[in-house]
Amino acid sequence: MGAMNELIDKGAVVSLIRVLDATGAGTRWEHLEQAAASLDGLSLRERTDHVSRALLADLEGAGSLPGDYPTAAGTVRRALRDVGFTGWILWPVSETVVTLALASKEPGAFEDCLTLLAELTPRLTGEFAIRRLLAADLDRALAIVQTWTGHEDEHVRRLASEGTRPYLPWAVRIPGIAARPSATVPILDALYRDPSEYVRRSVANHLNDLARHAPDSVIAAAASWAAAPDANTGWVVRHGLRTLIKKAHPGALKLLGFAPASVIVTAPRLDRNVVELPSDLAFEFEISNEGPAPARLAVDYVVHYMKANGSQSEKVFKLAAITLDPLETRLVAKRHAFRQMTTRVHHAGRHGLELQINGVRYGYTEFLVEL
Repeated sequence: MGAMNELIDKGAVVSLIRVLDATGAGTRWEHLEQAAASLDGLSLRERTDHVSRALLADLEGAGSLPGDYPTAAGTVRRALRDVGFTGWILWPVSETVVTLALASKEPGAFEDCLTLLAELTPRLTGEFAIRRLLAADLDRALAIVQTWTGHEDEHVRRLASEGTRPYLPWAVRIPGIAARPSATVPILDALYRDPSEYVRRSVANHLNDLARHAPDSVIAAAASWAAAPDANTGWVVRHGLRTLIKKAHPGALKLLGFAPASVIVTAPRLDRNVVELPSDLAFEFEISNEGPAPARLAVDYVVHYMKANGSQSEKVFKLAAITLDPLETRLVAKRHAFRQMTTRVHHAGRHGLELQINGVRYGYTEFLVEL
């Protein structure tokens, strides 16, 4: 995460001060100057909050009252005339205007702040800052966000989907979205056939997020899209249902054409019984279609990882989607990497590998991991 932290560094803050000076705001950016010199050791999120607090302090020191959103919004809009007003430094800027808008007594500050985030998002996504506006008044915010689905800029259309994702990485959770999974579906309905892959990928990831706690809503939405598709809808639906397929959800399997099949699956053959980190474990197996009709198969595999407490936790990995003719046998091979990562810490001990075909498990095989 070290390189990510440097996305907001001293140079970025100095550049922000230069741009703000050029707006003619007449403010002395003393707190921002201090913030620029005190970023070492802070994470990206901490740097964002640190710079935002400094910016708020400078705005208030210039005579703006706490909650004086219009003055700050005007300064930011003038800054947008400078093409150099871009990049990750806009994250603390967007957080600052949201803080002021939520504290403001000015009529329309809430709505104008959403509009300002849409203006900023082509320079840097507003998907993180928008979360506090959604949390403050979900229905009020969604009414405006819904209008963005017809915006001419793909970044704004993507913000409509990405900013409202239930489990957006790095972002705060919005309890109202989790409690009302259908609230954001109209946004996805408007965007699943978007001409931009950038937007469609966000729609699929949003749908996959919803699958964590609202699988029935996800299946209903995906089914309606599949009934009115374009050339890209198949990918959006498959990508949006990927977690449900791994979880062997019957509705997702049925929607994607993975019906129960008469297959014979051999146990996975491993290239070694002991895996020393870091290395790859290679395995292969055969699938035979014993049925009288072609079989469409979702082929996944499951790794049962050893945990620090000696128990196991499993993770399902997508392998392939294949179709076998009657009596056809297919050899399937795969290599799985075992390396220590920040997102997965490996522990020594007994692990397991299992196959999953159309949601049915086959051939649990054990192996050892040594660090």
